[in-house]
Amino acid sequence: MDHSLMTRTIAEFIGTALLVILGNGSVANVELKGTKGYHGGWVLIGLGYGAGVMIPAMMFGSVSGNHINPAFTLGLAASGLFPWNEVIPYLIAQMLGAIFGQLIVIWCYKPFYDKTTEDEAILGTFSTIDAIHSNKNGFINEFVGTFILVFGALGITHGIFFKDNIYLANFTLGFLVMTLVVSLGGATGPALNPARDLGPRLVHALYPLKHKGSSQWNYSWVPVIAPLFAGLVAVALFKAIFM
Repeated sequence: MDHSLMTRTIAEFIGTALLVILGNGSVANVELKGTKGYHGGWVLIGLGYGAGVMIPAMMFGSVSGNHINPAFTLGLAASGLFPWNEVIPYLIAQMLGAIFGQLIVIWCYKPFYDKTTEDEAILGTFSTIDAIHSNKNGFINEFVGTFILVFGALGITHGIFFKDNIYLANFTLGFLVMTLVVSLGGATGPALNPARDLGPRLVHALYPLKHKGSSQWNYSWVPVIAPLFAGLVAVALFKAIFM
């Protein structure tokens, strides 16, 4: 069934919002003082982000393609696999969805934000931070992680094993994201998605919270540029080899 551009952008908005709610919500549960999951560990965050991709994929994969990531949208368009005239509506929907999703996280965890005094713990529930405050290290990790995500997503959705079972493909995609967060996420967070990082970082900068500290704009370009570059390379390489 073909869906209108309006329907597809609504799906992108909701899907990206769910990604942020489930992903950053899991970070808030682990990082904010007094929550039931306080100091629950990195595996909980990996599960949150894996579900944050898998569930929207199950819901909207057949509607909008469930891009929920500007790196994927731009990568597909640059390789001729997605129409350029739909790129801007998709990107706007993804950014607005990420912002709305982050607001939901704040409203759900507001009492715990007020209890938490460590500013980087608070920022981590919004956006990524390189563990050693190195833009170079952050760029490498974001590029590698996003390349694996985009290349892997194309391989999963175009593979012979999954082409007749989109639900199994979407489940596997969620498992891929969970594994990326658990295996490579210790360095930066990670973002692997410009909207997932930039939208919540804007909310962090503008929303009045106690003890929130700096939004670390000096690092903010890394989780935007590195994933976009990785998405362009991953799609082009996959198309050249397998399509």
